[in-house]
Amino acid sequence: MNKKIVFQGEMGAYSHIACQKKYPDMEPIPAATFEDAFAKVKNKEVKYAMIPIENSLAGRVADIHYLLPTSDLYIVDEFFLPIEHQLIVVDGASEKTIKNVMSHRHALGQCRDIISELKLNKIVAADTAGSAKIISENNDITTAVLASELAADFYGLKILKRNVEDANHNTTRFIILSAEPDDAEPNKKSTITSMVFRVRNVPAALYKAMGGFATNSVNLTKLESYIIGGSFSAAQFYVDIEGHPHDENVRLALEELDFFSSELRILGVYYASDMRKKINNEESFLK
Repeated sequence: MNKKIVFQGEMGAYSHIACQKKYPDMEPIPAATFEDAFAKVKNKEVKYAMIPIENSLAGRVADIHYLLPTSDLYIVDEFFLPIEHQLIVVDGASEKTIKNVMSHRHALGQCRDIISELKLNKIVAADTAGSAKIISENNDITTAVLASELAADFYGLKILKRNVEDANHNTTRFIILSAEPDDAEPNKKSTITSMVFRVRNVPAALYKAMGGFATNSVNLTKLESYIIGGSFSAAQFYVDIEGHPHDENVRLALEELDFFSSELRILGVYYASDMRKKINNEESFLK
């Protein structure tokens, strides 16, 4: 039985942590790019891919919305990971020696306060764990890194300051991809259905396509649009809804969507994470 799960990035990345927490019995396998990760799933080298799709502060991971529709992979689950950034340095480094801070641009943007406090120059890198790997290999006492505690452990670094993120509600949502569909059974628990579609080239097509969700009381939790194929007129839409295609109201809404769409593909039907309720409650409190 294939007990491997691929993620994009270096060992110690937040995606690596998500793999460990969601599937502790599976072996995490790093991949250089999202395309490489998708290919490993498609070629059956691994069972799953753990892929970030959106962050509560940084928004969507744009690459994924372009890759998913043509990947021939299926969403089989989701996972939410609270993000805790650590300020990490090599042995021998201190607040007095560090002049720079290196990390992914999102991490740098999420830790402005500590960067300003220590008056550090920002260095944008490809990813968080990769930055940790770089300063470890170079034994650089002038550069700190924003990354996970796992990255510090993995590359033999020390944590100078813990949990330096500006907001404590920083969360990344991951989707788990498989080469084979594994749809949730209806009427068991709360379900999410994900899909992509393109509307027909007729007046008010998008309004009419989305109208079925409103008239059938189907809740949309996400609607994203993006331009495809280098065109300024052809848009594709990514949608997450609450409910299962076997539910009568969802079935009717999807029939209406399909009628006004030139293309519609269900990407996955999976159980909603218990973290959704917690996150929604926290958002309500913040308001």
